[in-house]
Amino acid sequence: MLKTVSDAYSAKMVGQERLRMSLLISLIAGGHILLESVPGLAKTTAASTLADTVKAQFKRIQCTPDLLPSDITGNQIYDAATGSFRTVLGPVHANFVLLDEINRSSAKTQSAMLEAMQEHQTTIGGEVHHLPKPFLVIATQNPIEQEGTYELPEAQMDRFLLKEIVEYPSPAEEFEILGRIDSGVLDPDRHVSSAIGLDDVDMLQDVASRIYVDPAIRNYIVSITYVTRNPAPYIGEERARYIKYGASPRASIAFLQAARALALLNGRAHVLPEDIRSLRHLVLRHRVLLTFEADAEGIRSEEIIDQIFASVPTP
Repeated sequence: MLKTVSDAYSAKMVGQERLRMSLLISLIAGGHILLESVPGLAKTTAASTLADTVKAQFKRIQCTPDLLPSDITGNQIYDAATGSFRTVLGPVHANFVLLDEINRSSAKTQSAMLEAMQEHQTTIGGEVHHLPKPFLVIATQNPIEQEGTYELPEAQMDRFLLKEIVEYPSPAEEFEILGRIDSGVLDPDRHVSSAIGLDDVDMLQDVASRIYVDPAIRNYIVSITYVTRNPAPYIGEERARYIKYGASPRASIAFLQAARALALLNGRAHVLPEDIRSLRHLVLRHRVLLTFEADAEGIRSEEIIDQIFASVPTP
């Protein structure tokens, strides 16, 4: 089943193996993912292809400064024929929702996604509407064009299970992309030949939730998140001063959920310490917040995260 999804995804996408794995982990773990990259690196294609491989409903929302919360969640419209209001659900009511350039929408609009992402529901005119299952938000942001953007609040960043940095393709991969364009593989109207259903995704999520996690692994996770909040005794005062805020308990939960999904993808019924280590940047890069001084000196969060992991004994 997992091979079916991977093969169908790879038939349309060139390279981007890290992105493929991150999207599958988010899907199986039932979390949301934030993608960051310069334009043109197939983030939208990746999201739509994943939705196509599981025959899920896919909606894309282009975020702009004038986007309203109701443009996402939906609204009540007066029907003159009946003399009453009827509810029109917004595009967030889909299995896969791509929020393109999420940091271009205002803080008010971004906050409209909090209920949807956390509670899997929206409230329109005092009436609660539950979102379909599975529900996955794939948000993108562009790090190089900051004019007219609104930085995501920490509360919303924390609700993303993972944050992936999408890199440029290699020359060989870019050559292959040109070939697939000529062959029509990347035609938007061309769907994948094999896929799984939403019931299969529910089953994968259920299996992942029962993957065994040893108490020693759980203690490893808790120790890591603790060090992000109390770094000085472990990585030294010099490096600790670069950390503004450490990770919340959501980081520990994210490690647990994502590690189970990764173990399932690797064909294992148990989580290994290597799973936690391989997920460290995905889980912590948007949760370990650095100071302005760190940014000015060119210190990246991944460097600090690596030092934190080096300071915690591996079980």
